[in-house]
Amino acid sequence: MSSCLSPSEIITLTTDFGTSDLYVGVMKGVILNINPRAQIVDITHAIPPQDLNAAAFLIDSAYRYFPPGTVHVVVVDPGVGSERHPIACQTETAFFVCPDNGILTRILRDASHTSAVTIENPDYCLPRISNTFHGRDIFAPVAAHLSRGVPIEDLGTPVATPVRLPIPTPHVTEEAITGHVIWIDHFGNLITNISHELLKSIEGQNGFVIQVGGVAINRLNHSYAESAVGEVLAIIGSFGRLEISINQGNAALTLGVKRNDSITIRPA
Repeated sequence: MSSCLSPSEIITLTTDFGTSDLYVGVMKGVILNINPRAQIVDITHAIPPQDLNAAAFLIDSAYRYFPPGTVHVVVVDPGVGSERHPIACQTETAFFVCPDNGILTRILRDASHTSAVTIENPDYCLPRISNTFHGRDIFAPVAAHLSRGVPIEDLGTPVATPVRLPIPTPHVTEEAITGHVIWIDHFGNLITNISHELLKSIEGQNGFVIQVGGVAINRLNHSYAESAVGEVLAIIGSFGRLEISINQGNAALTLGVKRNDSITIRPA
């Protein structure tokens, strides 16, 4: 099952736990008890509670910037204590430890080689497993053991088809592209599911008009500074997606736009 990919001692954590409670710190303690050499990196603990789509988007955006063999722990788990399974997954570049609830949807879609197992072997979990904190009792210890070189197949039995979420894609016609806001970052930037490549396909000789939140934008910025302070602008963000922003402002609050709201692009 496993390829020649070797795990590194880098372990990332992505959760909806926040940072005001002890949960993240306890997970780190479990990891370090098993592998004191582990390098633990927090990607984010600010995913909205139980938001699987946000978790799937954020881990897919982040994991590819880590060294090969990094072990990524993702815990957004509204089904904790239910019949949903804990899994470990290996792709050609990384390992993932998470609940089997669709968190890996985008990663599995794009990976050319994957293998996954249900975590069943008690030797790699804590002795007592609670019904409410699998991040501590299952996912953290399994990640630590993986980072020490335990083969993924030792954890449990293969999973042929991990759970996948529906991924909304832009609707494309000759007249328009209709996409959606899939994430709003800390600055209030509206990140859409419209790629730069798709945007270029409708640009044409006369440009385009972007409509969102009751405003129309007819050009694409190369930087925020090209627009006046307080001006609404469109830009291709650092992850290659169309973003709607306000120079030194909060586009989400100003425009009253929320996640899943639509954005339309038409030829000018």
